[in-house]
Amino acid sequence: MNNSKKYISLLGIARRAGKLSMGHDMALKSIKEQKAEIVIFASDISNRLVSEMQRAADSVKKEITCIKIEETIDEIHCLLGYKAGVLTVDDKNFSTRIYELIKEENVYGN
Repeated sequence: MNNSKKYISLLGIARRAGKLSMGHDMALKSIKEQKAEIVIFASDISNRLVSEMQRAADSVKKEITCIKIEETIDEIHCLLGYKAGVLTVDDKNFSTRIYELIKEENVYGN
């Protein structure tokens, strides 16, 4: 686990700013209310959950990016203080920068 990744730090800042929805129910609500800008999946999340979230994202008029990171659910728990396999970033500025950093630093990028 590498907690020096910049996108992890930015996810923590987004969480403290109230711009991060964590967990299945909160992420799904964020997508349906068209607040989500990006959906982030842990590396060990089930394919069924990924499909469910992608279907939900595809069903709204707003374009929502979905991406997988290399951190596991347990690592996200250690780094962000909440055990979740799916997160949504609900702010355009945070999501743009987080996406850029994930693409730079992550081998799992989607």
